[in-house]
Amino acid sequence: MNAALQQIDSKLHHNAYITEDMEAVREFYEDIIGYKLVATWAEKAELFGKERTYMHCFFDIGDGSCLAFFQFADDDDQKEFGPELQPSAFRHLAMKVDQETQDGIRDRLAAAGIAEPQTYILNHGYCYSLYVFDPSGLLVEFTVDHEDVDNINAAKQETAHADLQKWLAGDHTPNNTQFHR
Repeated sequence: MNAALQQIDSKLHHNAYITEDMEAVREFYEDIIGYKLVATWAEKAELFGKERTYMHCFFDIGDGSCLAFFQFADDDDQKEFGPELQPSAFRHLAMKVDQETQDGIRDRLAAAGIAEPQTYILNHGYCYSLYVFDPSGLLVEFTVDHEDVDNINAAKQETAHADLQKWLAGDHTPNNTQFHR
């Protein structure tokens, strides 16, 4: 890191995504996951060369920051902005939770009939993650940190720049072999 730059103090306000079915998204996040709907804003604004009418809902993730979802009144606007046609497992949100919360989410998903391939579990070693695609196609990860995560993170912070330089130089040898075989 540039020595002149200092770590900034910030937290997530919201992450935004687009949906074609706001009620399905509301049901998923509020009724199954447990994130409270805290605001619904309907707006009309000149955006990207055209007047657009849209709404967005905010779901509090428990610390005052939110997941937000947009839906457009006009079908052409909806098609222009999304959601993306091809969901990706590498484009996702990761939410830090404790084991009890992750277990509760897993159980509520199962009770709602949401199972593989819409959900899956992956042990990364430094964390244990439950993944689920929401009704808009967004992949959300609910992750429980390893009990020794502070030591794991401290060790990785010491080698982060060197690990990056090795990768950029063409050495793609995995460095998480303890957990991935």
